[in-house]
Amino acid sequence: MKLSVLISFLLMTASVAAFGQEKQSGRSENRHSEVAEKGLVKISVMYPFAEGKKFNMEYYQTRHMPMVAGFLGANLVKYTIEKGLASGIPNQPLPYMAIGTFYVKSLDEYKSAIGPKRDAIRADFANYTDIAPVILVSEVVR
Repeated sequence: MKLSVLISFLLMTASVAAFGQEKQSGRSENRHSEVAEKGLVKISVMYPFAEGKKFNMEYYQTRHMPMVAGFLGANLVKYTIEKGLASGIPNQPLPYMAIGTFYVKSLDEYKSAIGPKRDAIRADFANYTDIAPVILVSEVVR
């Protein structure tokens, strides 16, 4: 009986220790990510949902976003693509069909890179959507 209680106690202690290490490493990874992104400029290109509008996610992922990312060069830290699933309010349509986000080091460098390519970027919209995007430029503070 004592042996089975001792084994149970040791297993429980080992599980708690392993879980604690896993949680700590996750926290430090999150802190590293926050520190790495703090101060970056975030350009969010949001495509509002509307009945009957089209959005070709495959083209957006494989052609449009890589094209724009290529224009940004070394200023680009990363980019993300999100597909809208639902609204945060029950029984309401989702607010955005898709959001593409670029994280860059310098807003001035972003503007210099995108400015001359603006017409090419806008001309490519017709290949994947008929939605006019909403663009938000912000700074990552945490």
